[in-house]
Amino acid sequence: MAKRAKTPLELGKRERQVYETVVRLDEASVAEVQSNLDSPPSYSAVRATLGFLVDKGWLKHRRDGQRYLYRAAASREKTQRNAARRLLDNFFGGSPAAAVAALLDAADLELSDEQRREMIERIQQARKENR
Repeated sequence: MAKRAKTPLELGKRERQVYETVVRLDEASVAEVQSNLDSPPSYSAVRATLGFLVDKGWLKHRRDGQRYLYRAAASREKTQRNAARRLLDNFFGGSPAAAVAALLDAADLELSDEQRREMIERIQQARKENR
């Protein structure tokens, strides 16, 4: 098996699109992935990309009758944490505070009261856990 990339950001554009589609659908056939892609490539190109992602360790598959169903090899939470860590390291010097400040400074960002409460709750929970 090939060495696995650390985050989906390190995959090629089409590989990332296919991977993210599978993650969003939880489990999907080649046809389901193809039908959920913008400007989809051919069925055989989607099938080949799914095969590459299995070989790279990003996806797992199981047989369901005449077709294969694909799902992420890692949980969505683990993938999100890894991607967030990479984003923090690459763009914000590892600083969560700098990332939050950039999000809050985004001109087109409008947070609802519920989203603000959720952010405050997560910060309070991190304090309790000494993170």
